Amino acid sequence: MDFKSDVEGVDALRKANERLMSEITKAIYGQDHIVQEVLISLFSDGHCLLVGVPGLAKTLLVNTIAKVLGLEYNRIQFTPDLMPSDITGSEILNEARHFEFIKGPLFANIILADEINRTPPKTQAALLEAMQEKAVTFSGKRYTLDKPFFVLATQNPIEQEGTYPLPEAQLDRFMFNIWLDYPSLNDEITIVNNTTSDIDIQLKQVVSAEEILYFQKLIRRVPINPNVIEYAVKLAAKTRPNTEHAHSMTKQYLNWGAGPRASQYLVLGAKTHAVLNGKYSPDIEDIKAVAAPILRHRIIRNYKAEAEGISVDEIIKELMASS
Repeated sequence: MDFKSDVEGVDALRKANERLMSEITKAIYGQDHIVQEVLISLFSDGHCLLVGVPGLAKTLLVNTIAKVLGLEYNRIQFTPDLMPSDITGSEILNEARHFEFIKGPLFANIILADEINRTPPKTQAALLEAMQEKAVTFSGKRYTLDKPFFVLATQNPIEQEGTYPLPEAQLDRFMFNIWLDYPSLNDEITIVNNTTSDIDIQLKQVVSAEEILYFQKLIRRVPINPNVIEYAVKLAAKTRPNTEHAHSMTKQYLNWGAGPRASQYLVLGAKTHAVLNGKYSPDIEDIKAVAAPILRHRIIRNYKAEAEGISVDEIIKELMASS
């Protein structure tokens, strides 16, 4: 990448995002907001947890994004009998009678961890370690994963029998928790029409792995006003019960709040959101735009909130309105 200034780089990222959205929406209909949140997470060098009922094109979304980014893509179906070595790789005795490490499906740029809550904690931990360290350790040896490395994990919110819910500490590794809803009636008509005919959608690669890595570093160089950082930190602090900054709604309805990683992701997400929308520096509105998917899996409601039907998103909305 050869840009004379970061301003040129920011302009290039905005244009690349427009081209990405144009290509992706050829195959994914009525989910523009979801696609944009996934791209924000990608350019922020974060990971996504997609929560939605079956049949909402979660797999198609990931596959489409991988194609237009020109990245290697692997899908891992998580099951109760999946072992850590099934995803990280294992050693075999080769013809020369030496142990050779055979890389597992984690060694790709984009990983779809399908139904991550269906596999035991030991296997979940192997994936989450790779997400954090961008490397895999086997038999005392460290193997670096390909870059960029981006994990999209999915969960079915309905059927919970025989599942292993992710602990809060592991959920915190995901930058975004994105809720997928049913498409509108008109969008569903378009989806059914296009998927039940012989329409052949040809997707073009828009950006390269090298460009993605450059854009990820560029995002961290985007300037941000101290008052915007202060707003992000205070918003996260408001979610923490039994602290001096706790909001009244927090004291009433939450058992646990978001940690410092939430503040970091709020700032990174706001920077990316600003750049993708043609701004050279984020403001408070950019923080608010990414707050819900960043905070919703980091705050835990108490019994009173559940009994009164107060949702996590309602609490987040109230916290933002009060500032």
